[in-house]
Amino acid sequence: MLVRHGSTATTGTELPGRAGGLHLSDAGRAQAESVAARIATMGSGNGRSRRSVAAVYSSPLERTCETAAPIAHATGRQVQVDDGLLELDIGDWTGLELKAARKRPEWATIQRYPSGFTFPGGESFVDMQARIVACVERLRSAHPGETIVAVSHADPIRAAVAHAMGTHLDLFQRVVISPCSLTAVAYGAGGPMVLTVNSSVDTGGALVPS
Repeated sequence: MLVRHGSTATTGTELPGRAGGLHLSDAGRAQAESVAARIATMGSGNGRSRRSVAAVYSSPLERTCETAAPIAHATGRQVQVDDGLLELDIGDWTGLELKAARKRPEWATIQRYPSGFTFPGGESFVDMQARIVACVERLRSAHPGETIVAVSHADPIRAAVAHAMGTHLDLFQRVVISPCSLTAVAYGAGGPMVLTVNSSVDTGGALVPS
């Protein structure tokens, strides 16, 4: 299960990248508690469809660790930090307001041809996808037949979904990953199977982009 971190004060207005010191907002903390309760409920009951969570992993940034903490508490696990779950390194764009980013000529490339773009002083989308895919593979190999939770960021989760679906990276921007949404992928010998994407009760079931 891949979980995006909860909302922060900059969600939807800035590109924080890997900047430190950014914590969940009050709404984000409520979202984290909600998704934790939901995940804990998934592991209850009997039958093969019910599996308890074997491990909880998180990107090292504050907003992901703060999202992972109630999940770990609800499932009786400890948060394990893994750098492979880190946000895309946007380099010189770190802290840029979203409205300013959209005015830059590179924005069209980021949206339509991300596989050809590298953030100045940062990471390419191709390298980011390779990193998150390798991380997921490493974590699932460490927990064969088990259910794990990995708390990460929107772009890495989008990239992981695109890879699991066999979709080209240039189309990954079409996947919406909202704050504290739940995405589930089953991995087996026959390859990945995407079970759900961007599942959230936060919007009351409304089908709207974040």
